[in-house]
Amino acid sequence: MSRGLPVFARALRESWRGVALWTAGLAAVLFLYLPLYPSIGGNGEMQAIIDSLPAELVSSLGYDQIGSGAGYTQATFFGLMGFLLLTIAAASWGSGAIAGAEESGRLELDLAHAIGRASYAGQAALALIARLAWLVAFAGIVIAALNGSAQLGLDGWKLSGACLALLGQALLSGTAGLFAGALTGRRVWALAAAAGIAVIGYALNAVASQVAALEWLHLLSPYAWAFHQPPLVEGVSIVGVGGLWGVSALFIAGAVVALQRRDLRG
Repeated sequence: MSRGLPVFARALRESWRGVALWTAGLAAVLFLYLPLYPSIGGNGEMQAIIDSLPAELVSSLGYDQIGSGAGYTQATFFGLMGFLLLTIAAASWGSGAIAGAEESGRLELDLAHAIGRASYAGQAALALIARLAWLVAFAGIVIAALNGSAQLGLDGWKLSGACLALLGQALLSGTAGLFAGALTGRRVWALAAAAGIAVIGYALNAVASQVAALEWLHLLSPYAWAFHQPPLVEGVSIVGVGGLWGVSALFIAGAVVALQRRDLRG
């Protein structure tokens, strides 16, 4: 693997400690939040508190179905903590893959050793996908393991769909950083693009959920593509998840083209 895909292999080898820490962080969040459901969500007290809040606020936070196990898991992990952690990881890896390597001088050295620019960008994207896929798969396994003891009552197929949506959302941020890094060669811009697409998407979804006249903003929000139709409750939105993966593919293609067409920064 290291001969055929040297950039991919090195990215996995050098980032295993970071991946392990992100894995531990996801485990900590899941073991902290999900076992609490029977005591704070399953007895109706949480739903009573939520019912006392403004409906628009509840909808924007995704807490409208928090009284059920699926709604609780969706609101606390997929729509909040999981989204946050995966976005941070994706932004870090995506912005560092090309822009970070260029600023450190490693990219120029690698390209001088017969690694093509298109291959470099493609392998960087593959490494990003592999690491994010591991984190989401691990989270899905832990959630499935806690399903019975935490009395969540989750459907296996809907859980798989929710994981696919979360992965698509994280991948969108990561590939945005990859593309911006290939385009500019500056990690600060790559990081801004990766974080910005997540923050703006979340903000658009919140505004659209609170103002009826602006509900059309859901169409512009990648966060809404993934979670406006709660995948754990209603099943995954094929169109929404397809949009996330489709735009991510465009960002990867854009990174390949951008890196091929510009001179590296000194």
